[in-house]
Amino acid sequence: MPFGPERRFQVHSTTMTRSQAEAAQIDVGLRSYMLNVYNYMALGVAFTGVVSMLVAMNPALMGAIVGGPFVWVLFIGVLGLGFFAPKIIMGRSTGAAQACFWTYAGLWGALIAPYFYMYTQGSIARAFFITAAAFAGMSLYGYTTKRDLSPIGRFLVMASFGILIALVVNIFMQSSGLHFVMSLLVPVVFAGLTAYETQQIKNWYYEGDEAVLTKRKAIFGAFMLYGSFITMFIWILQLVGVARQE
Repeated sequence: MPFGPERRFQVHSTTMTRSQAEAAQIDVGLRSYMLNVYNYMALGVAFTGVVSMLVAMNPALMGAIVGGPFVWVLFIGVLGLGFFAPKIIMGRSTGAAQACFWTYAGLWGALIAPYFYMYTQGSIARAFFITAAAFAGMSLYGYTTKRDLSPIGRFLVMASFGILIALVVNIFMQSSGLHFVMSLLVPVVFAGLTAYETQQIKNWYYEGDEAVLTKRKAIFGAFMLYGSFITMFIWILQLVGVARQE
């Protein structure tokens, strides 16, 4: 017997309700997943700040980093973890993923400790809030935009490799002009990467992985966003930072 108008409406209402419930469940899960990403990232930034201040207050450690060979150990450690992080975080246990993330944040903290000694607290705070505002805006754009950022993202990833090469070259050249150009370019590149990475991290959630893998993805997403945030902060600080008076 064909459904009457009232019965058809009931069936349609039930179908819509189920669809809406599934969409709502995905939306709640996505928010929880992204919140984990941002929480990990924020805690990583806080941990880096604590490590930086502790190292900056230790003359022996500062002497080993500033003008000493230990800075190269930290630099190579940061680059090495950045390169091997996908295999460590995504290919091993959750404990290994967390160890990789916190080690990375700690190495960065020791590496940038001299900035906490060189610049005033006010200028460090100003650079931090500028970075936080830029990061939040670009991450929000990456989360909400319907535009596929992959083509731009791939270009920015290549640009970041070019920046790294220029940075290493300038360590030996000591060109103030190149350093100034990089101070302008690096924050722009990594702000764009923040939007691309956020969209990429969001898309990972829709792959419907098991809970353990989703957690490792959240840690790796935090790892990526953390790296972009810290890089932006360092170069913005060099632009707006005010040197301490001896």
